Amino acid sequence: MSSNQVRVLVIDDEPHIRHFLRISLASQGFQVIEAATGREGLEKLSAGASAPNADIVLLDLGLPDMDGQQVLDAIRQHYEVPVIIVSVRGHEAEKVRALDNGASDYVTKPFGIQELLARIRALLRRRANPSAQRFKHGGLVVDIAAHQVSLNNIAVHLTPKEFAVLAHLIACAGRVVTQTQLLRQIWGPTHQDDSHYLRIVVSKLRYKLGDDPQSPTLLQTEPGIGYRLSLEPDREDNSP
Repeated sequence: MSSNQVRVLVIDDEPHIRHFLRISLASQGFQVIEAATGREGLEKLSAGASAPNADIVLLDLGLPDMDGQQVLDAIRQHYEVPVIIVSVRGHEAEKVRALDNGASDYVTKPFGIQELLARIRALLRRRANPSAQRFKHGGLVVDIAAHQVSLNNIAVHLTPKEFAVLAHLIACAGRVVTQTQLLRQIWGPTHQDDSHYLRIVVSKLRYKLGDDPQSPTLLQTEPGIGYRLSLEPDREDNSP
């Protein structure tokens, strides 16, 4: 999906933010739809059709008519469209709540436009190639279907839990996945508060995958929230 086909719905009550995003996104070839309230945003997203009238949503939480978390809930009742929260609310609990409720990512104001564009591109790449089964990152190759991992052409042995965490993060590549989501998915709901399990597995994954634990570039930590995996599909083997 090329950027000039992508419709971005911006739901934000601040005119200068909408103006900034309109100019910035339009310069990259995106089609921008604007809404100043939650209800207006929901109306423009639905537009009387079964499919969403946007390919991605940028959603502020502090809206004049309804809380952005309510807007997110309403979107998720009908659509799977990617939603990036763009808000001044930077508290960990607020971020975790939004991500656990279906937000695709979270960017705190003030933000750099290049960071936001990178997050948008990551979500669009995953949407364009959701069934990719082989991924590369430098000398690292992960074959999901075969349950095989190699680093610089040398096989890497992962335990079932380590592979399960890696596979789940790959499925959400470029997005933040909360600790609660990972613990529920891999260990089950009775272990959703056992974050030390996850820290141990992530530490071992970084070591085995050659990711610098002091400054990781592959498996990145979002402090107090969860993890983000920066891993691209192998385009040679998974062309759209």
